[in-house]
Amino acid sequence: MKKKILCLLTSFLSVCVVSAQTNDLPRSTPEEQGVPSAAVAALFDSLSALPLTDMHGVIVMRHGKVIGEMYPKPYAPEYRHTMYSASKTFVGVAVGLAIADNRLRLDDRVAAIFPELLPDSVSKDLADMTVRHLLKMTSGVKPDWNLRSRQTEWVRGFLAKPVVKPGTTYAYDSMVSYMLAAIVQKVTGMKLTEYLQERIFTPMNVTEWAWEESPEGINTGGWGVHIQPESLAKFGQLILDEGRWNGKQLVPAEWIREMCKKHQEAGREVYGYHIWHCGGHDGAVRADGALGQYVFSVLDKDMVVVMTEATLGNGRDQRRLIWDVLLPTLKDESLPVNKKDYQRLLKKQASYKLPEVKGKATSSFANQWENKTIELGKNTFGWKSLRLNFGKKEVTMTVTENSGKSYELPFGYQVWKTASMDAYPPYSITPKDCFKGLEGPYWVSGSYAWISKEELQLKAHYVNWVSALEMTFRIENGEVKLQVQTNYVKKPYSISGKFTE
Repeated sequence: MKKKILCLLTSFLSVCVVSAQTNDLPRSTPEEQGVPSAAVAALFDSLSALPLTDMHGVIVMRHGKVIGEMYPKPYAPEYRHTMYSASKTFVGVAVGLAIADNRLRLDDRVAAIFPELLPDSVSKDLADMTVRHLLKMTSGVKPDWNLRSRQTEWVRGFLAKPVVKPGTTYAYDSMVSYMLAAIVQKVTGMKLTEYLQERIFTPMNVTEWAWEESPEGINTGGWGVHIQPESLAKFGQLILDEGRWNGKQLVPAEWIREMCKKHQEAGREVYGYHIWHCGGHDGAVRADGALGQYVFSVLDKDMVVVMTEATLGNGRDQRRLIWDVLLPTLKDESLPVNKKDYQRLLKKQASYKLPEVKGKATSSFANQWENKTIELGKNTFGWKSLRLNFGKKEVTMTVTENSGKSYELPFGYQVWKTASMDAYPPYSITPKDCFKGLEGPYWVSGSYAWISKEELQLKAHYVNWVSALEMTFRIENGEVKLQVQTNYVKKPYSISGKFTE
């Protein structure tokens, strides 16, 4: 009987692991792959020390094997992350597959693909715009980042924009990537999620992912991939191996090589077909998203590095650390085993955590807040009111949105307390129908402390998203003052409120 229960438990755990799709890639010691454990640990330490940065996940691979990974608590490998513009590289791969399927050509004209959505008057420049121009970000359309927040017909809205001689000027624009997503859907009859799932992700055992959709029911293209770090590592390895996975050619090698060529000068950097070159290291390309979402494929070193994070820096420090701390240590052959350094690396990987709020667990002022409704003024988060409940080394904040929906956020003292919530997390962008195509629940981890006798601070990390909020409460002349610092805008938000009970 015990043996049967053990088998059932083992099967259950196996299902859970497969569902989370973690530990699917082979693991190895760094030294077996020609990398000192000390160099991997130094990279992790350096990334963790970056200012204005919270690392959420880092994976280092060499020769197709994971040699180091860290997920600072409260983050964990099973949590998905939103990838912002790193999503564009997935679009580039989808375009290559459509070309290989003879559904599309680089010189196909965009206007000819959407004749029913063209403006009444079609300029010569609009007529000349091609798929190649979109891939290189030289569409000739001036970027309009608010189009997605104003309109629901994004393809029609893009095609109605003035066009100035495609191919002459680089202009980075997420709506250009959206147009490519719409084109792939039009010519294949499949959304990008369906197309990529069938062609690359199922063979790579990746099912735990999603992609935001537009009001038109098209994957957003330029942003919106929601995926686990290990699945990103698989994608980076697919790029590095020129479209091969376990000996099978999933994407034509010639297309991956074409994607990764230097196609367009982009300020101080170089752009391929929806993939970036890494300045200072010609043998590396990267998928690159806002707030520091990266998938590096270091082609000449047979290395993949994945980073998910929230940084208000420009990301150059993260890239510099790879080139300066990690790459110079690589050897072509295996290194002698260094048990001490490897054990130190393992210990470090398990110990990284983001700082909890520092302060005291209790305050005599807590009774001024306990179970009182705080009616808030207009705010960017869509919050109508809040309530605070104090337990033993725990605070629960009940949020009521303008829509009337309520949910609870948990906060622990000197520990991250995690729970799911039936609501959408804060988002740094506001496109129409944002979160369409994604399924919850969303998970939040919270920490609290009284940072002074009169000030309560709560910090919430939305751990299967990207956002974090640091909320500081105080009372001034009978009025509630709430300051909210997000991890995606440097300037804090100030919100006023009043007790209604």
